[in-house]
This record gives sequence, structure tokens and C-alpha cells, in this order.
Amino acid sequence: MSATADLHALGQSLWLDNITRDLLDDGTLQRYIDDLAVTGLTSNPSIFQKAIAGSASYEPQLRELEGAGLDTEGLFFELAMADLRRAADLFAPVHAGTDGIDGWVSLEVSPLLANDTDSTVAQAKDLHARAGRPNLYIKVPGTPEGIPAIEELIFAGIPINVTLLFSREQYLAAAEAYTRGIERRVEAGLDPKVCSVASLFISRWDRAVADTVSDDLKDTLGLAIGRQSYAAFVDLCRSERWTTLKAAGATPQRLLFASTGTKDPATPDTLYIDGLAAPDTVNTMPENTLLAFHDHGSVAAGALPEDGGDAEDVLAGFRAAGIDLDALALTLQVDGAKAFVDSWNAMIADIAEKAKSLADA
Repeated sequence: MSATADLHALGQSLWLDNITRDLLDDGTLQRYIDDLAVTGLTSNPSIFQKAIAGSASYEPQLRELEGAGLDTEGLFFELAMADLRRAADLFAPVHAGTDGIDGWVSLEVSPLLANDTDSTVAQAKDLHARAGRPNLYIKVPGTPEGIPAIEELIFAGIPINVTLLFSREQYLAAAEAYTRGIERRVEAGLDPKVCSVASLFISRWDRAVADTVSDDLKDTLGLAIGRQSYAAFVDLCRSERWTTLKAAGATPQRLLFASTGTKDPATPDTLYIDGLAAPDTVNTMPENTLLAFHDHGSVAAGALPEDGGDAEDVLAGFRAAGIDLDALALTLQVDGAKAFVDSWNAMIADIAEKAKSLADA
């Protein structure tokens, strides 16, 4: 079998961290589903900014929307939902075949709302209703303001992909919000099965410390954070609290490894795929990383140790080197939110420029 098939057989879902209209139009996404065991995809403002700016494929729809009275943000969501509805339909057989556990696509709320809980809740509900697909996650950042929004949205039955998580503690905060939302549904007599994933960003850790640590520590921090968080995920799923919820029909929130493309050309391009193989989790990877793993990746090392293996020892080495991991996790989350805002603003400007040029023509 191929490496992607091996990883799928191990029990980890392979998702594509990309979407463009060209991937849909030329059949590439369908080929990834058929040949590379891809069972879902994720998107974010950076991905859509590159897709819309780099292709003329969106211009026909922009022409159709001319005169509809939509502001630029409204135009973006129409463009994005058109792509994601098509992708969701391609993954519908996977979604049905896994009883709703897999086969998801993701659409993010505006990153401009990251610090506004009420507006995040309102927009997430609106987007999910408008998309009209049961296998569409709404992405909500796991920021302090996003955590209460996650609980409210899960209680409301909206499937959520919690994004911008960088540490075990941030993951557990998101998992707690998800769990409270499910418990409230049980108490209210509602169906407790509302799916969710918690997206832990990996590679940005190693990029953040690359110039400040010794060579023996380089490119080990992201994997250690992933292993530490996986151990917390396993413990939570086996807890009495979740044993009770599963008996009531609930499904644990899956841990998702995100930002798994390597940034250092000297680093193996499949580092964060080979090293984070774990059942009942997701790894969403950039297109070039997916293709690299399919070509020369390996799961020969087997699944992650359920106790995190040497994660705590590795993290202790970084603390001994003077790295404040808690402070860095917060910095990474703040910087990640800002980067999404920057990409969002650039994308909105690109759409406005395209719409104007088409109207003028």
C-alpha cells in the first residue's frame, strides 16, 4: 500500500489543507479522494486569499453577483461557499460511510470577529445555515473570546472546527467548551451527537525557536507539543465524564494536527506526518506535503504512544534552555490571529479590485 493508505489504515484521517476552484474544476480533488485516501479538507483566510488572487476562475461568479447588493465580505462568502458546497458533496459518501465522523470541509468565520463572542456566534449560525451542507464545519478560533462561542455553538448544534490552538492547555480549554456544550444538550434532551475537531498548530513552534535553540533541539518542539496534546486527548476520551457522554450517544471531539508543512528546507518534508501518526485523529496537510508523504512518507514507526512518549522530557529541555512555553503559546495564538486578519484584509481588497475591474469592463 502507499504511505497515505497506510496512514488511513492506522486510523488517522488525511485532510487537504487547501481549496481552490481549479482543484475542483480539473478533478484534482476527486483524484486525491480516490487515490490518496483524502477524506476531508480545511480552509482559512490565507488559503482563500491565494486562491482568489491567483486565479481567474472566480470572475464568472463575480459577474453573476454584480448588482446583488452584497458588500465585499458578502461576495467572499458567496465565492467560498460555492467551492465548499462542491467539496462537501464530493466528501458526502465518506461522511455517510463513517456515520458523520469524517468527510468534512471547513469555513472560517471572519477573523475580524476573533475578539467578539456574540458576533462570532451569530455569524457562525448564519454561515452554517446558508451553506446547507451537513458536513461543513464552521471554524472558530480558540481564543479566550472564542471559547464561550464554541460552547454556545455546540449547544446550538453547529459543528465546529476550533482553530488557532497551540498548546495542550489551549486544546484542553477548547475541549472543555465542547464538552460543556454537549452536556448542556444532554440536559436539555437534545441529540448529543454534534461533531467537532480541535486544530493544534504544529510547525509554527519550530519556526519560532529556530534561531534561539541549539541544533539538538531544532525541529523537535512541534512534535513534542503534538505528542503531549495527544496524551491529553487520549486521557479525556477515556475519562468517566466522556464515558458517560459516549453512552448517551455523544462523539468525542477529535484532535486535529494542523500547520504540518515544514518551513525549513533542511528538514524532512514529511516530518510532521511521519511523526504524528495517531488513530482517531486528523492530520490536515498542505498539498505539497500530502504529495510528498504519498511519495516517500512512512508510518513504520507506528502510532504515537498514548502517554505522549518522551514529550515531557523534550519540553523540559526547552524550558531548561530558557524558553517560556506558556508565553510562547499565547504569542503564537495572538500572532496567528493577526496573520489571518492580514490575509483577510488582503483577500477582501483583491475581491474588491476584481469586482470593480469587472464592473468597469
